[in-house]
Amino acid sequence: MATPKVFESEYRFCLILWENEPIRSGQLVKLCGERLGWKPTTTYTVLKRLGDRGVLKNENSVVRSLVSRDEVQTAEINELLDKRFGGSLPAFIAAFARSEKVSRKELDEVQEMIERFREDEGVQ
Repeated sequence: MATPKVFESEYRFCLILWENEPIRSGQLVKLCGERLGWKPTTTYTVLKRLGDRGVLKNENSVVRSLVSRDEVQTAEINELLDKRFGGSLPAFIAAFARSEKVSRKELDEVQEMIERFREDEGVQ
């Protein structure tokens, strides 16, 4: 089953959920008010929407995620690769490496990560 789409404002909501779950819906409403400036009706609307899409469940006023942060981030990256880079990871990495915001240290960390994945997966 594909990971459900989580839009930007929903993602900020999910960050609060992932950090605090399981959490009572009333407490989640309070946190969203404090951190996101949302009214209770906004939070309950997002709860319903994400519940309908299978991102979370709200049982007996206790909210738990059904998808992890990693799953949502991976789905977002895959969508970005498909939409902007024709599904090409090398094209994405080339654009990433050309970014002025990427330091040499970060590029070295990415290279080390790639080497570790190669070793762990037995990829040559």
